[in-house]
Amino acid sequence: VQLQASGGGLVQSGGSLRLSCAASGTGDSINVMGWYRQAPGNQRELVAAITDGGDTRYVESVKGRFTISRDNAKNTVYLQMNNLKPEDSAVYFCNGGRSLYLRGEYWGQGTQVTVSS
Repeated sequence: VQLQASGGGLVQSGGSLRLSCAASGTGDSINVMGWYRQAPGNQRELVAAITDGGDTRYVESVKGRFTISRDNAKNTVYLQMNNLKPEDSAVYFCNGGRSLYLRGEYWGQGTQVTVSS
């Protein structure tokens, strides 16, 4: 299983970014894909996750600003991040597994998101 993430970058406060993560070699290993983030000195935390049926879960701090979606045909998950804040700055990691409430065992490489004030 490989998860290939892309789309990070530097943006001003209030701006937008979209992250993408393409999964390959998954077979039946993954039905939930999500995004976690980790800022320096902080633990890695769930940002958002989505099942192949479209059920979603978000951390409270991003509700109303971030939207997770997926294209099952392409095995790709997206994270649209709007109204970004400096506290959203972190390395974002794509994750794949089988539970909406537990971290999956598969990780992509991190992509840096930096929001300037």
